[in-house]
Amino acid sequence: MSQYIAKRPRDIADCVSAYLQEGDLDGITSMFHPDCQIFFPPDKPPLTGLSGARKAFEEFIELKPAIKSDVFCEVINGDVALLRANWSVVAPDGSLMAEGQSTEVAKKLENGGWGYLIDCPNGPPALS
Repeated sequence: MSQYIAKRPRDIADCVSAYLQEGDLDGITSMFHPDCQIFFPPDKPPLTGLSGARKAFEEFIELKPAIKSDVFCEVINGDVALLRANWSVVAPDGSLMAEGQSTEVAKKLENGGWGYLIDCPNGPPALS
């Protein structure tokens, strides 16, 4: 399998998509910070850590869809970044599987690349 590294925060989704199309769950997991929280679905408790990142993708990795991400906001402060993007998940046959607008916090990883620390694919959850 290949090794993709997000050189800029806005590159993370492209790396996740490349790993997804290769069916490489370990690769996808490598694009998340070890302390990550994934708020998907937003009305459920977050998935946490690398095991949570694995769980978020394991159900549809065999489909090998593509993630298209149009990042329209990237604010970097040292080793932390805020991202906002319009995204879609497209099946290999070209059909649209899902779409939304995300808010994410990225953090530098030990390998020098960027990974998701807080991933809110459908925007941040409401206060409870």
